[in-house]
Amino acid sequence: MNQAIIQAVAFDLDGLMFNTEELYEIVGRRIVERRDRSLDPELVTQMMGRQANVAIPIMLEWYGFTDTVEDILRETDEIFAEILPNMLRPMPGLLDLLELLNRSGIPAAVTTSSHAAYVQNVIRIAGISHEFQFSLTAEDISQGKPHPEIYLTAAERFGVSPANMLVLEDSENGCKAAVAAGAHAVAVPGDHSRHHDFSGAKLIAESLADHRLLRFFT
Repeated sequence: MNQAIIQAVAFDLDGLMFNTEELYEIVGRRIVERRDRSLDPELVTQMMGRQANVAIPIMLEWYGFTDTVEDILRETDEIFAEILPNMLRPMPGLLDLLELLNRSGIPAAVTTSSHAAYVQNVIRIAGISHEFQFSLTAEDISQGKPHPEIYLTAAERFGVSPANMLVLEDSENGCKAAVAAGAHAVAVPGDHSRHHDFSGAKLIAESLADHRLLRFFT
């Protein structure tokens, strides 16, 4: 694949760039255990990659909890604030890939269903805010993944055709959104998503350090 074909790269955040899916499971486990329940792995799959205003009602209905979405959001934010500074880790290959894109002059963006304040905090803690041309978050879209809106918007912001944009995703819902947008979808599943359906992906990579990713940029 010729480097000129891929003119921009969109990165999902949670589970793709950072170990935050693991941290979300810790948060989710604490929330449900406080209510004398255990975290169901199938629920985690149902919630993954979705905006909070969609994911949290799934949790509430799943368990029959009487809390409001706002209650759970507040609790989530409190637990995350406690664990994030000491437990946040970049996923293998992330920093090297960002350096490669920087050297190659290929712009990058963060495209996530998470909220802007959380995203800014994560990339600030990681010290990589300068690596991205822009971020698209839950506040920037009306329809979350698997709807393609976020990737159509990203291509427009980059000023490229979706066909010239590479999307890196770790979840089925995110990959579906990228494929539906007409982008080059690359799935990078973690332990939390290896069982997902990544139909339509151009590649299912072992990690962001997978040498096969280089073919998109050389």
